[in-house]
Amino acid sequence: MILDRTGIPYARSGAFEGASQSPRMSSFMAPTIGPNTAVGNSLASLRGRSRQAIRNNPLAKGGQGTFTSNMVGSGITPRFQFKDPDLKEQVQELWLDSVPEFDFDGNADFYGLQAVASNALFSDGEVLALFRPRNSYADLAVPFQVQLLEADHLDVAYSTTLPNGNKIRMGIEFSRTGQRVAYHLHKDHPGEYFMNDNSAVRTRIPAKNICHIFDPMRPGQQRGLPGMASILAKLHEIDQCVDAELVRRKTTAMFGGFITQINEYNADDPNPLGFSQGAGNGVDVVALEPGTFPVLLPGQTVTLSQPRDVSGNYVAWMKQQLMDVATGMGITYDQLTGDLADVNYSSIRAGLLEFRRRIIQLQNKTLIFQFCRPVIQRWLTTAIVAGALSIPDYLQNKRRYWRGIHWQPQPWKWIDPDKDMKGEIREMRAGLKTYGMALADRGLDVESIFNEWAEELSIIDKLRLIFDTDPRNTAGTGVLQPEQGEGDEN
Repeated sequence: MILDRTGIPYARSGAFEGASQSPRMSSFMAPTIGPNTAVGNSLASLRGRSRQAIRNNPLAKGGQGTFTSNMVGSGITPRFQFKDPDLKEQVQELWLDSVPEFDFDGNADFYGLQAVASNALFSDGEVLALFRPRNSYADLAVPFQVQLLEADHLDVAYSTTLPNGNKIRMGIEFSRTGQRVAYHLHKDHPGEYFMNDNSAVRTRIPAKNICHIFDPMRPGQQRGLPGMASILAKLHEIDQCVDAELVRRKTTAMFGGFITQINEYNADDPNPLGFSQGAGNGVDVVALEPGTFPVLLPGQTVTLSQPRDVSGNYVAWMKQQLMDVATGMGITYDQLTGDLADVNYSSIRAGLLEFRRRIIQLQNKTLIFQFCRPVIQRWLTTAIVAGALSIPDYLQNKRRYWRGIHWQPQPWKWIDPDKDMKGEIREMRAGLKTYGMALADRGLDVESIFNEWAEELSIIDKLRLIFDTDPRNTAGTGVLQPEQGEGDEN
């Protein structure tokens, strides 16, 4: 017995079972390593296996599609909330001209770049966006483009200390105070084996000219991890299990039954029933076809094949495994599998609300903050310097104009439009929600909508038209509204 300094025996077990060193927990290995050591030792393997899973596993491919369709959809669009309406219109028009010209590679517009970046976040855990200033010969609305690069360009194994005291860790250069100052990128993708003469050549890119988009999970984390990092092993084993079950069913389905010959029979014809002699192991095989009735010889009986069916336990077990996979991917089970057999309005609504909260968090944490925000700030500055826009005090008050830019993700579709619409109307009538908030949820601008309404209503009044959807003339039930003063007493 071991006593403490007061004479009280020490407890034989720790205060927390999770920290116990008992045989029960002896196989629970948990190295206490830093975030970057953990990432650096595993990133290349995780990234390669994640991409392989997406190439060959339909669950992984579908999970990536669900993630990106909800993260981006048709695009995360900017809303310019400037006090000057003329400036707002000018910036909006210039933005619309620039949207299809953003991609340096020419494969997508700005919102397509968002989708590609989201795909890379899921498969690789990170993606790089390189700012590419252009000259007047490029014939762009604003001489500025963005080039997306895979994280392979940023060598996770490249770490050293520079003569000026700066440190390079996993390809990222940090100042003495710990600030990111540059990225050392392979000029060509190191995984391209054809026509690649510069894979070993690194280029130093100042940090202000590049966006590093990833989801840091631990303080100080410098590189991102694939979205399937926690379920890659399980997904691989599920894939093997499905293949094994498929082969088992295929194999057992090939045998219709077995013919047993009790007494040995020697006939002049060595193959009276048309047995196949191709096995080469002395075992005859009868080829079965629909509608055929082979005649058995004396002493022969038929035993039909009765393969063991494990479908009951298999389905329940597989469903639980796929629930774990969906959780690891950050999506819901029904989104992963398309299985809506056991859902109802309440359950699917609860699941989607939780999923949407996570997506909104990721949108603001990664795509909006790390990609959309710096891109549009550089775009606006370039437009001013190039003379595409005229804002006299912009360079002195950049942040004031940047604060007027808000990002609106694609609005969520209602699960039950009738119920959700009634609930929203009650919120608005109770003063808990404004028209602007309701329209913003749909990705619309209240000022633009009201201006459109004013124009349409003026045309309706001019032509003396009455529509059932006009609350000035008809009630919600379709009954005409009483004219003003009609019910007043004299």
